[in-house]
Formats: sequence, structure tokens, C-alpha cells
Amino acid sequence: MVNPKRVARHLFTPPWAWKRSFPQAVLDAIEAAIRTSEARHGGEIRFVIENSLPPMLAWRGISGRARAIEVFSNLRVWDTEANSGVLIYLLLADRDIEIVADRGIATRVASGAWEAIAREMEAMFRAGDFEGGALAGIAAVGALLAAQCPPPERNRNELDDRPFILER
Repeated sequence: MVNPKRVARHLFTPPWAWKRSFPQAVLDAIEAAIRTSEARHGGEIRFVIENSLPPMLAWRGISGRARAIEVFSNLRVWDTEANSGVLIYLLLADRDIEIVADRGIATRVASGAWEAIAREMEAMFRAGDFEGGALAGIAAVGALLAAQCPPPERNRNELDDRPFILER
């Protein structure tokens, strides 16, 4: 069923809206937090921000979760040696955070743990603390990865640490 309010929100979110919440300094802080986190575990974290869904996807009612899984696949977060990639996906128009973990880590961490991190991030974002919410989410994901994926002897960086902005 089409939700006209949601479709309108996605249609009228300006393409530059993400820059208000995530200026360059915040993007740099996110990148540094991911790099620091990944030195402590064998996982890979990818942080993605999407302003709004393309109009056809919004019209079809695709959920934030379904879109996050699509982005997880498109960015090849699954393509790590230990299958321990984790996507933190933010859909700004819906104020939705989704965390998708690859099969190598998903079986070791309860889905409720990822959900709790996402809800905490959403609460911080609602309060206007985008940098704090992003950094807290990365730290929490990193702590789960450190507990479940010790760093390998040769811990190489398999995914880009820079936040990825999906623009239309």
C-alpha cells in the first residue's frame, strides 16, 4: 500500500540535506572511528547515508531494511575474507537506521543486539546529535565485533572506511 506522506517526504528531501547533519568534520570523525575500531577486531564496518529513496522505490513502499540489504549487496559488504562485514545504513527521510551483518558474524550475535544499537543511534539523531549517534553506533558495533571476531594476525582493511553517501 502506498503511503502518500512517506512518498512526499522522499520526493521533497533535498539532495544536500545530509550535509546539514553530516558536514565534512563529522564524516572525517566517522572514518577515523571506523579505522580505529577495525584495528581491534577482524570485522569490517561500512557506514552509508542515503537522503531519500529514489521515487519509484518510495512509491513501491520498500522498507529501510530491504533497502539496507540491497545496499549491503551493491557495496559488496559481504565480500570479506571472514564474512564479517557490517553495514550501518541511515535513511534520512525516514530517520531509520538499519544494521546488516554478514553471515560470518550474524550467526554469533543476536539480531536484538544490532537492533538495540540502531535504536540508540536513532534516539541520538532525534536529539540532533548526529556525530555522537554515529560514533556511539560505530563503537557499539566495534565492541560486538571485538567480542566475536578477534583480529587476525594480518589485519588488512578490506572495505573503505570513508562513509558512503548515496545520492540520487
